[in-house]
Amino acid sequence: MNDLPGYDIDEVLGEVFGLTVRARNLGSQLGASLKSLVGGELKGMTKMLAEGRMHATERLVEEAGAKGGNAVIAFRFDTSELGTTWTEICAYGTAVKATKR
Repeated sequence: MNDLPGYDIDEVLGEVFGLTVRARNLGSQLGASLKSLVGGELKGMTKMLAEGRMHATERLVEEAGAKGGNAVIAFRFDTSELGTTWTEICAYGTAVKATKR
C-alpha cells in the first residue's frame, strides 16, 4: 500500500532494500528442465523463490528498523535472473515513522 489506513505518517526516512541471490542446485535445474518438457509447476523453484522472498523481506524490515522506521510503504518485489543459475530477489519500499490516529 502507499498509505497506512488509521495511521499518520510522521516522517519519511527513505528507500530501503532487502536483497538475496539464490543459486539453483544441479538437481533442481535438471528437474526443471525435464518438467518444462511436459508442463506443470516447478515445485523446487517455487519453494526457492518463496524462501528468497521471505529472506529479502526480513532484510528489508531490518534496514527499515535500523533507519528508525516502524513501517514500510510502497512495498514491492523485483526478481531477475543472473546468468543461467542465479536468481536475484529484491524487496524494496519506503521506510517511514507512523503513529496510530
